[in-house]
Amino acid sequence: MKNFIYLFILFFSLINSNLHAKENKMILKLEYGEVEIELYPEKAPNHVKRFKELADKGKYDNVVFHRVIEGFMAQTGDVKFGNSSSPNFNLSLAGTGGSDLPDLKQEFSDIAHTRGILSAARSSDPNSANSQFFICFQSAPHLDRQYSVFGKVIKGMEFIDKIKKGEPNSGAVSNPDKILSLRSK
Repeated sequence: MKNFIYLFILFFSLINSNLHAKENKMILKLEYGEVEIELYPEKAPNHVKRFKELADKGKYDNVVFHRVIEGFMAQTGDVKFGNSSSPNFNLSLAGTGGSDLPDLKQEFSDIAHTRGILSAARSSDPNSANSQFFICFQSAPHLDRQYSVFGKVIKGMEFIDKIKKGEPNSGAVSNPDKILSLRSK
């Protein structure tokens, strides 16, 4: 009987951990292919919650990668001015907007900005992140403990690498790629 109880507990623990793992995975669809993202709610719970909320409401669909710097990062997520299917779309303003939700307080952690990391974009105020985020092409240690890391690309980084690059200094992209869709897995 004791063994049965242990097996029962083990079985439900495995099921629960598998469900929890799926809750923290996202699928980002680009014209080049699907990208799987793992989120870090234990490190940045409020950023993960916001990201999932906006994604699952379709707010990131058709949002452009407005700032892409070769060898550094690809930035997107301006749901106000960066949505190419919205009447508010304005490429020259993309990167200055966010969602209608309040800004988030920083959630800095010990996670390094390495290849594939998702981190919250913000202004010079550490507590100004809202909807924008960036994905690192390579390690960027100068960003460590200064930006809120909330996830990492675990499959499909080769598709992120294909995102159109912008001007060498500013990263501004004249004909940017966009997110086709972004949803919880």
